[in-house]
Amino acid sequence: MTQITPEIVAEHGLSPEEYARVLHALGREPNLTELGIFSVMWSEHCSYKSSRLHLKKLPTTGPQVICGPGENAGVVDIGDGQAAIFKMESHNHPSYIEPYQGAATGVGGILRDVFTMGARPIANMNALRFGRPDHPRMRHLIAGVVHGIGGYGNCVGVPTVGGEVNFHSAYDGNILVNAMTVGIANTDKIFYSAATGTGNPIVYVGSKTGRDGIHGATMASADFDEKSDEKRPTVQVGDPFTEKLLIEACLELMASDAIVAIQDMGAAGLTSSSVEMASKGGVGIELDMNMVPCRETGMTPYEMMLSESQERMLMVLKPGREAMAEAIFHKWELDFAIIGRVTETGHMVLKFNGETVCDIPLAPLADEAPLYDRPHVPTPKPAPLGAVAESADLAADLIRVMGSPDIASRRWIWEQYDHMVGADTVQRPGGDAAVVRVHGTQKGLSISTDCTPRYCFADPVEGGKQAVAECWRNLTAVGSVPLAVTNCLNFANPQRPEIMGQIVGCLEGMSDACRALDFPIVSGNVSLYNESKATGGGSAILPTPAIGGIGLLADWSKSATVAFKAEAEGIWLVGGHGDHLGQTIWLRECRGREEGAPPQVDLTAERANGELVRGLILDGTVTAVHDISDGGLLVAIAEMALAGNIGAQIDPLTTARAFGEDQARYVVTAPEGTVIPNALRIGTTGGTDVLGASLTDLREAHEGFFPKLMGRAG
Repeated sequence: MTQITPEIVAEHGLSPEEYARVLHALGREPNLTELGIFSVMWSEHCSYKSSRLHLKKLPTTGPQVICGPGENAGVVDIGDGQAAIFKMESHNHPSYIEPYQGAATGVGGILRDVFTMGARPIANMNALRFGRPDHPRMRHLIAGVVHGIGGYGNCVGVPTVGGEVNFHSAYDGNILVNAMTVGIANTDKIFYSAATGTGNPIVYVGSKTGRDGIHGATMASADFDEKSDEKRPTVQVGDPFTEKLLIEACLELMASDAIVAIQDMGAAGLTSSSVEMASKGGVGIELDMNMVPCRETGMTPYEMMLSESQERMLMVLKPGREAMAEAIFHKWELDFAIIGRVTETGHMVLKFNGETVCDIPLAPLADEAPLYDRPHVPTPKPAPLGAVAESADLAADLIRVMGSPDIASRRWIWEQYDHMVGADTVQRPGGDAAVVRVHGTQKGLSISTDCTPRYCFADPVEGGKQAVAECWRNLTAVGSVPLAVTNCLNFANPQRPEIMGQIVGCLEGMSDACRALDFPIVSGNVSLYNESKATGGGSAILPTPAIGGIGLLADWSKSATVAFKAEAEGIWLVGGHGDHLGQTIWLRECRGREEGAPPQVDLTAERANGELVRGLILDGTVTAVHDISDGGLLVAIAEMALAGNIGAQIDPLTTARAFGEDQARYVVTAPEGTVIPNALRIGTTGGTDVLGASLTDLREAHEGFFPKLMGRAG
C-alpha cells in the first residue's frame, strides 16, 4: 500500500489545510484511491472553491428558465412543449499541451453535457483566444485547435455554426478553447442527474476506460511551467464516431421510461459522475470496480476512478429495465455494464477483488468541498486617454484595421467546419449571430459567443457588462428575442488578489447586465489558473469571461443579415455618433497604444435601442442590420459592404466617430424614402468603395490575414 506523504498530497493539488479536512472527514488517513478522489472533487475544475461564493450573485431565474445552474446544462422554454438545452465549457490546458485532441475532446464533452439531459444537439459554437500571431508556437496551436474542433464536430454530425477568435500576447503561453453546444428536447422528456431508489442498478455505457486523462481535472486547476509538455498523458483522446453512436443509443433509451438518472463522465470521469449523482439524490453508491469495462490490462481502482477516457456515461435504471437497455447499447456496438447499485448509506463504497478499497462519506466530497473567500483588490481605474491626433488617411487606416488579427475574416477557420450538416442552419458563420431552424417548425434559435478581454483587463466591471451586452446585441441584430446565457469564466491564479479582483469585478458587471436585459445565466464553467511560467509565455491571461447566449425567433425566415441588399438605400445609425477611442482596435493597430478606459455600457440605452431594432426587423422596415462593436462604425459598414459586395457613400467622419467603439449602437439600411425613428441617416449604399477604401483592397486585407498566417501550417 502506498504511504501517503506530504509530497504525495502536494502532487494531488491539496494544500496541508485541505488534507487536514480530508483526515477530519474520514476520521483516518486515506488510501491512495481515496486521496485521488478527494483531489479531483476538490479541484477548482470540479468544486469551484474560489468562485462559488461570487457565482451566487448572478441572476439565474426567469419565466423562460426551466433549469438553471447545477445540472449538466441549462434549460429554457422555447414554446410548443419544446426546450433549448445549452452550455459552454473550457478545454484550455489540454488544448495548449495537445491542441488537436484537447479541442476535439472539448467538443465531445460539451456535446455529452447537452444530450445527457435528453436533447438532440443541433449546433456547436466556440470561443478561441490565441497569442501573438508571430509567436513561434502559435500557428501549430491554431491549426491543431481548428482541426480538432472540425474533426470532432464534422464526424459526429452536429454543425459548427459560429464563434469568435481573439489574439493577444497574454495568451502566448496559455491559449483558451471554449466550446458551446445547443440542443432541443421536449419539455416532458428532460433528464436530470440525481440518483434515487435504493437498490436501483448503476450502469456504465459507452467506450471502455483507459489510462488517458488521469488527473485531467487536477491539471486543469494548475498553471503551466517549463515542463508543461510532460503533462501530455493527462490529455484525453476522443472518438467522434463512438460519440455519434452514444448520442443515438442514449436518445433511443430516453424515449422509454427506463432511466432514473443520467450523468456524463466528464472532468474527473467516473468519480465526478458517481459522486454528483449520489450527492444530488441524497443517497449512497456502491461500485464493483471489477465490472468496469477497461481497454488496458491491470488497471487499478485509482486509475479507473480518475480516468477521463471519453464517450462514457453513467446511468441509474429502473429495476427490470436492464436487459432492454443492454440490447439498445449492444445494437449500437457500445459497452454496457452493471457496475453497482444505489444505497442508503450516504457513502461512496468501492469494491475490488472482493475487498473494500474506498469508503468515503459523500457530503464532504460535494456539498462540503472547500469554499474560499479569496482576498481581492479592485482593478484600479485606467488613466484617461491622452490626446490622439486625427488620422491622416481614414481609408488607409480602415484597410489596416480590416486586416488586423482581431477583425480579419475568420473564413479560413469556419470553412473547415461543416456548418450545414442537418440542413437547418439558416445563417452561416460571418454575421452577428448564427441562426438555426428548430427542425420541423418555423422557429429559429440564434446563438452568439462574445467577450472583449482587453475591456475586461482595463475595467473588469465595465468589461463584464459589455460581454453580456454585446451578446444580447448580436442576438437582437438578427431579430431574435434574447433568452438566456451560458458562460465560461477564464481567469488566471485566484490566489493573487489582483486576479481575484478581476473575477469579482467581471461577475459584478455581468450580473448588472443580465438583470437589466432580462438575460439570466442558466449554466456555465469556471477555468482558473490560466497562466504560464513557461519560457516565452506571458504570465496571466487577460480576464476572459466568455458569454454564450441564445435567442428565439418566432419565424426564422424574418431573420436579418448584415449584407447590403441593394444600391441607393439609406444607411442609418441607431444609438448616435460615438467618439470613444480608449482600448479600441484602431488605437492599438494604428497608434500602437493599449490605453484608456473601455467604453461605458449604458444598459438602459442598450435595451431601448435593441428593442427598436428588433421591431424594425420584425415589421420588415430594414433590409440589413449590423451591431457596432470591435473596430467601430466604419468597420461595421465595411463588413456590411463586403458581405453584399456593394459600397457605401458615407458622410464625412472624424477619427473618433469612424473608429470609436461606443456601445448600444447598430447600423441599419432601408429603402430610399424610409425614415428610421430615433436614428441618424449617415449615408447611402452604392459604389465600389467605403469612404475612399475600395472594396477590392478591403476584401484583400480582410480575407488575407489567416491564409497568409497559416500558409505553412494549415
